Amino acid sequence: MPNVPSVPQKPVPYRHNPWAPAEPTEVFDTYWRFAAERQAIFFRKAAGIRGPWTDDPILREYKFTNAYRATDRVSQFLIRQVIYQGGQEPEDVFFRVILFKLFNRIDTWTLLDAAVGPISWRTYGFARYERVLSDALARGDRIYSAAYMMPSGCSTFGSPRKHVNHLRLIESMMNDGLPGQVGAARSMMEAFELIRSYPTIGDFLAYQFVTDLNYSTLLNFSEMEFVTAGPGAKDGIRKCFRSLGGLNESELISLVARRQDEEFNRRGIVFQSLWGRPLQLIDCQNLFCEVDKYARVAHPEVQGVSGRSRIKQRYRPADGVPDYWFPPKWNLNETVHVWTQTARRQP
Repeated sequence: MPNVPSVPQKPVPYRHNPWAPAEPTEVFDTYWRFAAERQAIFFRKAAGIRGPWTDDPILREYKFTNAYRATDRVSQFLIRQVIYQGGQEPEDVFFRVILFKLFNRIDTWTLLDAAVGPISWRTYGFARYERVLSDALARGDRIYSAAYMMPSGCSTFGSPRKHVNHLRLIESMMNDGLPGQVGAARSMMEAFELIRSYPTIGDFLAYQFVTDLNYSTLLNFSEMEFVTAGPGAKDGIRKCFRSLGGLNESELISLVARRQDEEFNRRGIVFQSLWGRPLQLIDCQNLFCEVDKYARVAHPEVQGVSGRSRIKQRYRPADGVPDYWFPPKWNLNETVHVWTQTARRQP
């Protein structure tokens, strides 16, 4: 069973500020406590323990993503059902990942797969895909996730309907040979820049997309190689640091990832890693975004860039306990399977 974080009332004071010239605030202590407790909740759920899974009133009332991006429900579906179900040819893998991520909604993928599947670039046809999505909208169904806003692409591709423009966007990528270009990239940043060069794709989306592609056989970069901060993470960073001391957000996230063991230990926090995998840059970036939301309630006096003061999404328990599965190249799946079987047999 996972250890439960034990957090003292106050962290042990620094003998010197290792973040200098950056200046942490009290919210930075919350960052580490939040990461540990959110991860403890994850393990309690994975072990099949019945809720409530935490005494933290904010975590019990509001929805927050997991500490590790790859363990969230949508990422798990992407890894298991989108990336590793179907042919592993670079074009098909790229097409499936980008198609899924443009909508980022499991129900939309399931709908398309049932109507035109198996989903593949070799059998893709604009009219069939567009008809399925238009019919869903006509029924009043949502086809996009609310996790983040997708630019409409109207000014580039000309249609007043967002999904039409996104199908044209992925056609443009495929016809340009982007899968091969990304697959030949020598660094995660190079692959990121190739994706970002397309209309409607900014830094945030390009980083999300390249991270998802990196779960697949198409890319094999370390998640500690490259990071860029999204809008929510930038808000969280501004709450955690009153001054960045000349660092940019990416540099600061990199420092946080490298110093994670020291920061947990200094606060007396027992952090249960992802079966031996430390927090990666993408996870630390996401945690800043989640702490931005958490601090709206826990530290209402600390203002970020956006000025938002409420957390929109309430927590609603999902049905069932998933069996977690990760990219095979991480070499975690056998360990996860054994742990899960053992944990769920315990009374």
